[in-house]
Amino acid sequence: MKALNADLHCHSTVSDGLLAPAELVRRAKENGVELLALTDHDELGGLEEARTTAGELDLPFVDGVEVSISWGDDQTVHIVGLGIDPANQVLIDGLTQVRSGRDARAGRMAAELDKVGIHGAYEGALRHAGNPSLVSRSHFARFIAEQGHAKDVKSVFDHWLAKGKPGYVEHAWATLEDALRWIIGAGGTAVIAHPGRYRLSKAERRQLFVAFKDLGGRGIEVLSGANKDEEVREFSRIAREFDFLASRGSDFHGPGESWVDLGKMPDLPEGLTPVWSRLV
Repeated sequence: MKALNADLHCHSTVSDGLLAPAELVRRAKENGVELLALTDHDELGGLEEARTTAGELDLPFVDGVEVSISWGDDQTVHIVGLGIDPANQVLIDGLTQVRSGRDARAGRMAAELDKVGIHGAYEGALRHAGNPSLVSRSHFARFIAEQGHAKDVKSVFDHWLAKGKPGYVEHAWATLEDALRWIIGAGGTAVIAHPGRYRLSKAERRQLFVAFKDLGGRGIEVLSGANKDEEVREFSRIAREFDFLASRGSDFHGPGESWVDLGKMPDLPEGLTPVWSRLV
């Protein structure tokens, strides 16, 4: 049986992607995606445009979001919500609260970067973001790269914006409890995004999985844009152990910036229950 080409994690210009929601949907369709979810960071504003365009192209579409949470010792973790009701007021209010801290963090990041000779970073990042409540590290990375301080956006994170680097600033996001309450309350399915990217020990990662499941979390991204083969095997094992639904998402942000293009990932390993079996 042919596997479904589902891509359930990507970003538009409404958060930190390079393509407008309609452009993103058109690219997904051209790439052969058969089920798409737009999951902008802490933001629902692109869903209507994306959903409308998907309808015009006869591309099945899932309303989604990626919620930023703080976990453990200053670790930022992302929880994807799939099949949410974007009109749910509790979810809307919760995401508004999360976004409210972005501008203040951006100011602190710019001040730290100024100390090491990267000047005008706030204005540069804001030019890429367009809205103070949406400024993210990706927008800073684009400015820093275009100023010639790094060879590309990926390198900026390693040298300037990762924990312990000059432009990194601690920030308190939502709690895991809040994120799952908002997602589940809006009728959605909660999924741990790109679990291989977090700097957690095996014991700490396991604590996250246990807490996530205890709070009603249902899925894990077995396939993500940055996954290595051994990570796919590990998260397949985790999915079986915890009875998690398996998700597949490119985490596409834009041409030239992402590990993989929309819809261009391998199939899910056999023996897993895909999250879209509960969405469509």
